[in-house]
Amino acid sequence: MSPDRDNDQPLTVGWREWCALPELGLNLIKAKVDTGARTSCLHAFEVTPFTRDQEQWVAFSMHPKQKNRALINRCEARVIDQRTVTDSGGHRERRYVIETLLSLGGKQWPIELTLTNRDSMMFRMLLGRTAMTDRIIVDPGASFLLGRPNKDQLKQWNT
Repeated sequence: MSPDRDNDQPLTVGWREWCALPELGLNLIKAKVDTGARTSCLHAFEVTPFTRDQEQWVAFSMHPKQKNRALINRCEARVIDQRTVTDSGGHRERRYVIETLLSLGGKQWPIELTLTNRDSMMFRMLLGRTAMTDRIIVDPGASFLLGRPNKDQLKQWNT
Protein backbone atom coordinates (compact mmCIF):
# COMPACT_ATOMS: atom_id res chain seq x y z
CA MET A 1 0.00 0.00 0.00
CA SER A 2 1.36 3.40 -0.91
CA PRO A 3 1.20 6.40 1.43
CA ASP A 4 -1.52 8.99 0.95
CA ARG A 5 -1.24 12.09 -1.20
CA ASP A 6 0.27 14.14 1.64
CA ASN A 7 3.24 11.75 1.91
CA ASP A 8 2.00 10.65 5.33
CA GLN A 9 1.73 7.06 6.37
CA PRO A 10 -1.73 5.51 6.04
CA LEU A 11 -3.97 5.55 9.10
CA THR A 12 -4.61 2.19 10.74
CA VAL A 13 -8.24 1.95 11.75
CA GLY A 14 -10.54 -0.63 13.29
CA TRP A 15 -13.78 -1.94 11.83
CA ARG A 16 -15.61 1.02 13.37
CA GLU A 17 -14.31 4.52 14.07
CA TRP A 18 -15.48 7.97 15.12
CA CYS A 19 -15.14 10.60 12.42
CA ALA A 20 -16.62 13.93 11.33
CA LEU A 21 -18.12 15.46 8.21
CA PRO A 22 -17.47 19.13 9.03
CA GLU A 23 -18.90 20.61 5.82
CA LEU A 24 -22.23 18.97 6.69
CA GLY A 25 -22.13 20.18 10.30
CA LEU A 26 -21.60 16.65 11.60
CA ASN A 27 -18.84 16.95 14.18
CA LEU A 28 -19.25 13.37 15.40
CA ILE A 29 -20.49 10.31 13.61
CA LYS A 30 -19.72 6.66 14.20
CA ALA A 31 -18.83 4.93 10.94
CA LYS A 32 -18.54 1.29 10.02
CA VAL A 33 -15.36 0.78 8.03
CA ASP A 34 -16.61 -1.46 5.25
CA THR A 35 -14.06 -2.89 2.83
CA GLY A 36 -16.90 -4.76 1.15
CA ALA A 37 -18.57 -1.52 0.05
CA ARG A 38 -17.10 0.35 -2.90
CA THR A 39 -18.75 3.69 -2.14
CA SER A 40 -19.30 5.32 1.22
CA CYS A 41 -22.87 6.10 2.25
CA LEU A 42 -24.63 8.31 4.74
CA HIS A 43 -28.04 8.05 6.38
CA ALA A 44 -30.49 10.54 4.87
CA PHE A 45 -34.24 11.11 4.82
CA GLU A 46 -36.48 13.96 3.65
CA VAL A 47 -34.13 14.26 0.68
CA THR A 48 -35.10 17.27 -1.43
CA PRO A 49 -33.25 18.30 -4.60
CA PHE A 50 -32.99 22.02 -5.45
CA THR A 51 -31.00 24.35 -7.68
CA ARG A 52 -28.43 26.83 -6.37
CA ASP A 53 -26.30 28.95 -8.71
CA GLN A 54 -27.40 26.78 -11.63
CA GLU A 55 -26.09 23.61 -9.93
CA GLN A 56 -28.04 20.70 -8.50
CA TRP A 57 -28.01 20.52 -4.71
CA VAL A 58 -29.81 18.36 -2.20
CA ALA A 59 -31.16 19.15 1.25
CA PHE A 60 -31.64 16.25 3.63
CA SER A 61 -32.19 15.35 7.24
CA MET A 62 -30.32 12.70 9.13
CA HIS A 63 -30.18 11.09 12.56
CA PRO A 64 -26.47 11.18 13.47
CA LYS A 65 -26.84 8.83 16.46
CA GLN A 66 -27.66 5.18 16.36
CA LYS A 67 -30.96 4.36 18.08
CA ASN A 68 -31.87 8.05 18.47
CA ARG A 69 -34.46 9.34 16.02
CA ALA A 70 -35.14 12.48 18.08
CA LEU A 71 -31.79 14.13 17.24
CA ILE A 72 -31.94 15.46 13.68
CA ASN A 73 -29.29 17.29 11.65
CA ARG A 74 -30.32 19.16 8.53
CA CYS A 75 -27.69 19.23 5.79
CA GLU A 76 -27.18 20.62 2.29
CA ALA A 77 -24.64 19.56 -0.32
CA ARG A 78 -23.96 19.91 -4.02
CA VAL A 79 -24.91 16.82 -6.02
CA ILE A 80 -22.05 15.43 -8.10
CA ASP A 81 -23.88 12.42 -9.54
CA GLN A 82 -26.81 10.04 -9.27
CA ARG A 83 -26.00 6.32 -9.29
CA THR A 84 -27.78 3.03 -9.03
CA VAL A 85 -26.28 1.22 -6.03
CA THR A 86 -26.74 -2.42 -5.10
CA ASP A 87 -26.78 -2.90 -1.31
CA SER A 88 -25.53 -5.96 0.58
CA GLY A 89 -29.00 -7.53 0.31
CA GLY A 90 -28.95 -7.26 -3.49
CA HIS A 91 -31.50 -4.41 -3.65
CA ARG A 92 -30.88 -1.75 -6.28
CA GLU A 93 -31.56 1.90 -5.48
CA ARG A 94 -30.98 5.17 -7.33
CA ARG A 95 -29.06 7.50 -4.98
CA TYR A 96 -27.76 11.05 -4.94
CA VAL A 97 -23.98 11.30 -4.65
CA ILE A 98 -22.35 14.21 -2.83
CA GLU A 99 -18.74 15.08 -2.08
CA THR A 100 -17.69 16.35 1.32
CA LEU A 101 -14.67 16.42 3.62
CA LEU A 102 -14.06 13.46 5.91
CA SER A 103 -12.16 14.21 9.11
CA LEU A 104 -10.55 11.11 10.58
CA GLY A 105 -7.55 10.66 12.84
CA GLY A 106 -6.45 14.28 12.53
CA LYS A 107 -6.51 14.18 8.73
CA GLN A 108 -9.07 15.46 6.23
CA TRP A 109 -9.77 14.56 2.62
CA PRO A 110 -12.74 14.75 0.25
CA ILE A 111 -14.89 11.65 -0.18
CA GLU A 112 -17.98 10.73 -2.14
CA LEU A 113 -21.07 9.68 -0.20
CA THR A 114 -24.31 8.23 -1.48
CA LEU A 115 -27.43 9.21 0.45
CA THR A 116 -29.87 6.53 1.61
CA ASN A 117 -32.19 5.83 4.50
CA ARG A 118 -30.29 3.72 7.04
CA ASP A 119 -32.87 3.86 9.85
CA SER A 120 -32.89 0.08 10.06
CA MET A 121 -29.08 -0.17 10.10
CA MET A 122 -26.75 -0.02 13.09
CA PHE A 123 -24.40 2.58 11.59
CA ARG A 124 -25.41 5.93 10.14
CA MET A 125 -22.37 5.91 7.88
CA LEU A 126 -20.36 3.34 5.96
CA LEU A 127 -16.83 4.20 4.93
CA GLY A 128 -16.21 2.36 1.66
CA ARG A 129 -13.07 1.30 -0.22
CA THR A 130 -12.89 4.29 -2.54
CA ALA A 131 -12.56 6.68 0.40
CA MET A 132 -9.90 4.47 2.00
CA THR A 133 -7.62 3.81 -0.98
CA ASP A 134 -4.01 4.81 -0.26
CA ARG A 135 -5.07 6.40 3.05
CA ILE A 136 -6.25 3.66 5.40
CA ILE A 137 -5.24 0.19 6.57
CA VAL A 138 -8.00 -1.75 8.33
CA ASP A 139 -7.42 -3.98 11.35
CA PRO A 140 -10.69 -5.95 11.32
CA GLY A 141 -10.19 -7.23 14.87
CA ALA A 142 -9.98 -3.75 16.40
CA SER A 143 -12.39 -0.90 17.12
CA PHE A 144 -11.84 2.81 17.67
CA LEU A 145 -8.08 2.73 17.15
CA LEU A 146 -8.18 6.50 16.54
CA GLY A 147 -9.86 7.16 19.88
CA ARG A 148 -13.26 7.90 21.29
CA PRO A 149 -14.99 11.23 21.92
CA ASN A 150 -14.48 12.76 25.35
CA LYS A 151 -17.36 13.58 27.72
CA ASP A 152 -17.64 17.19 26.50
CA GLN A 153 -17.83 16.11 22.86
CA LEU A 154 -20.51 13.54 23.69
CA LYS A 155 -22.47 16.12 25.70
CA GLN A 156 -22.45 18.56 22.75
CA TRP A 157 -23.47 15.73 20.43
CA ASN A 158 -26.54 15.02 22.55
CA THR A 159 -27.96 18.53 22.06
